[in-house]
Amino acid sequence: MFSRRLFLKGSGIALYGAATGAGLAPGWLARAAEATNPSRKKVLVAVFQRGAVDGLNMVVPFGEPAYYQLRPNLALPKPNSKEGSALDLDGFFGLHPSLAPLKAMFDSNALAIVDAVGSPDPTRSHFDAQDYMESGTPGRKATGDGWLNRCLVSTAASTGSPVRAVSMGAELARALRGVNPALAVNNLGEFKVRDEAGASTFETMYAATLDKAMQETGRDTFDAVKMLQAVQKQTYVPANGGKYPGGALGRNLQQIAQLIKADIGLEVAFTDVGGWDTHVNEIGATPAQGQLSNLLKDFGAALAAFYQDMGDRMSDVVLATMSEFGRTAKENGNRGTDHGHANVMFAFGGGIRGGKVYGEWPGLAPNQLYENRDLAVTTDFRDVLGELVVRHLGNQNISSVFPGYSRPRFRGLIGT
Repeated sequence: MFSRRLFLKGSGIALYGAATGAGLAPGWLARAAEATNPSRKKVLVAVFQRGAVDGLNMVVPFGEPAYYQLRPNLALPKPNSKEGSALDLDGFFGLHPSLAPLKAMFDSNALAIVDAVGSPDPTRSHFDAQDYMESGTPGRKATGDGWLNRCLVSTAASTGSPVRAVSMGAELARALRGVNPALAVNNLGEFKVRDEAGASTFETMYAATLDKAMQETGRDTFDAVKMLQAVQKQTYVPANGGKYPGGALGRNLQQIAQLIKADIGLEVAFTDVGGWDTHVNEIGATPAQGQLSNLLKDFGAALAAFYQDMGDRMSDVVLATMSEFGRTAKENGNRGTDHGHANVMFAFGGGIRGGKVYGEWPGLAPNQLYENRDLAVTTDFRDVLGELVVRHLGNQNISSVFPGYSRPRFRGLIGT
């Protein structure tokens, strides 16, 4: 088995991973200091839109005539044409008006967009497509670990922070499974150890065991508990007037921001948000209203709040968004869209060259559609994530992060 798991029941925290090395490490405060000083860590935050967001209405190709032919009811109006129209980005693409908070980021060259991006695997199964994207191995179901865990460079146990990798949620995200220790934190604000005496007894037992791997796992878990308790005790107020929306995504991004600013060694974080499977009633009375609009409003507000809250710390942090696949170019008969192929990704933060829509636009004419129904993929999602891993996190061994993907085509998202 590739991992060990220690779960402190009722605490709201789970630690996963196979620890390496031998002997007891220094105390948790010393380990945190070693992990973070003298320079701050580079951090990669991944946000997964589960359910397959409609990228064609998220980033609107208003310069493409076929868009309006394929979506007579769902298409967003051209910029400045009427109420609820798309927000012009570059004369061809526009943002859904519910993403207005991100428009200023794009205009200030902070936000980069990659269009016609996705997996080369043709599956339209949510389960399989999410699994392939989180494992980083499209078409391979046997991969046991995730790309976000593999992107962590192996670190000596005496210096690696036990909170290098955090997944917001009750269970560890597929992308973070692997040999490097990772935490699942359901809610930092509600985190607590219900039985302090019992926890102390277990800590002593794990420290005394002759099983070195178990000793490491126990030490990492209890060190992580103490770190999170220390962070939790500090009142957190978002900086720079940042206001997170009240939904789960806003809460999770605020907690990730809190962990980053605590300087306890966080390197990668993962959170997700569902509800994007809009087969029926994707829009309301107008294309700028309804189910998709409401989801995008919360999504855009949460991302913008994180960017504002982090302030100059964004120079150390990159946030990237993804979804398992896109939706059909043509609307269906239920004022919705069905499972498609290519989609859109966002990225902002340290070194990102924003203010641009990256990738080759394949077009929406009948002869340009994938299988006569979907936006075609012209950028592999691993090109985007791989560039962030190599040029932001500094892990040059891209073939170990994305096995079998030997010829990445980086898009120049990050300045060199």
